[in-house]
Amino acid sequence: MKQKALVLSLAIVITQLTFGQTLTTNSGAPVGDNQNSKTIGQDGQVLLEDIHLIEKLAAFDRERIPERVVHARGTGAFGEFVATSDFSDVTMADFLNKAGKKTSLLVRFSTVTHQAGSPETYRDPRGFAVKFYTEQGNYDLVGNNLPVFFIRDAMKFPDMVHAFKPSPITNGASDPNRVFDFFSNVPESTHMLTWVFSDYGIPANFRQMEGNGVHAYKWVNAKGEVTYVKYKWVPQQEVRNLSQAEANAIQSTQIEHATLDLRNEIEKGNFPKWDLYVQMLKKEDFLALDFNAVDPTKIWPEKIAKLIKVGTMTLNQNPSNYFQQIEQAAFSPAIFVPGIEPSEDKLLQGRLFSYSDTQRHRLGGNFQQIPVNMPKNEVTTYNQNGYLSIRPETGDVNYQPSTNKPEVKDDAKFKYSKSQFANITTAQAKISKPNDFGQAGDLYRSFSKKDQDALIFNLSGALKQVKNKVIVAKMIAHFYQADREYGMRLAKELNMDRKELESLMMQ
Repeated sequence: MKQKALVLSLAIVITQLTFGQTLTTNSGAPVGDNQNSKTIGQDGQVLLEDIHLIEKLAAFDRERIPERVVHARGTGAFGEFVATSDFSDVTMADFLNKAGKKTSLLVRFSTVTHQAGSPETYRDPRGFAVKFYTEQGNYDLVGNNLPVFFIRDAMKFPDMVHAFKPSPITNGASDPNRVFDFFSNVPESTHMLTWVFSDYGIPANFRQMEGNGVHAYKWVNAKGEVTYVKYKWVPQQEVRNLSQAEANAIQSTQIEHATLDLRNEIEKGNFPKWDLYVQMLKKEDFLALDFNAVDPTKIWPEKIAKLIKVGTMTLNQNPSNYFQQIEQAAFSPAIFVPGIEPSEDKLLQGRLFSYSDTQRHRLGGNFQQIPVNMPKNEVTTYNQNGYLSIRPETGDVNYQPSTNKPEVKDDAKFKYSKSQFANITTAQAKISKPNDFGQAGDLYRSFSKKDQDALIFNLSGALKQVKNKVIVAKMIAHFYQADREYGMRLAKELNMDRKELESLMMQ
């Protein structure tokens, strides 16, 4: 009898330890049984009145939100940014107005063109998006690991992504026949393709890669004076990339090696750091360049715009809930603070709409009320209602201007900068000074012999899969115009002589 009582008391203790916290429904009501559905009798049909079952299944059915069209596979972490010095002479941005000033932030790293479950070893640019939670609201610096992009006009963006995505007929993986069919008609892509098919196209992990804003932006000071800037994140960790063979070896056993590497290193206290640099140019400096200064297929060589250190970012906290803090994180290059504005870059101008719009589609019109996207400072806005609106709205006045509530007003300090135009007509045309091939050739010549060999191996391997030889010939012509040796080595690797190339180009 004593033994039975002991067993019973032990069972009660274990039950209390195991179930010390009561499971509840979404509305907070306690759940009586989370293992068995309510039925007609012990073995009969399930009843619709089992509210917990219905709620549980309905929530499960809605666990997935629409996948990002690009940047679907990603991870991230929280940290802080510390400004190096006071930059208030060139920008009103408050997080840059004092040496040593700290700003909390969130970073999301990603691959770009492949789906959410794809391996992180694919040859692909990597997204590098930073959300600064500043005292004047959030600022999103949304870029990539590589310093340039494939195209210079947002009009081409949907077509470019379609070319990278699976065929609408086969639904197979990214197909070089489709990819190069597109890029053989887009010569401005030559520079970016040279980056992507080098070993920089497969970073070893997220900690050991650079980040770039890609676009030119405007910094504006309190006087309204404009300075154009480009951003660059330089890791304090050694930059490391993978050869195709190394990537293949990792991919045979892991598909999320970079995600786990970042999380594990932060967990161990090995907090990764990046120094943020900017390059600066004035509008009058643009005239001396042989390319369009706001063209995102171009870099600003350091000999014309030196790198100036702005601050240091440290990632020191892993997300506690991946979905809520990383998957629901919404980045957009349209999220600015006073003192930072977009340039006239045509690709950037299109992204200002597209990125915020895709977040409204994925997360709803109130995506900025999700905790990870909320600014740290107080929000005063008369935007209201809609799905999942939780921002407190008090009082009868929900409009502006108002005599009854005159204290809500505009702040004249933060006017947009002025752009001046004279004798201008609207146009749909290629930018001035496209110079499609010059910097691609510079990049090829800057590579070591080892890096050049890897580039030729990777690029020729992809082009060998292209069935239409006219497309191959057009691609070789692009790389030849960038650098004679570059084009000739590709032609040799693809067993195509001058006579054949000239014949194909005439078609």
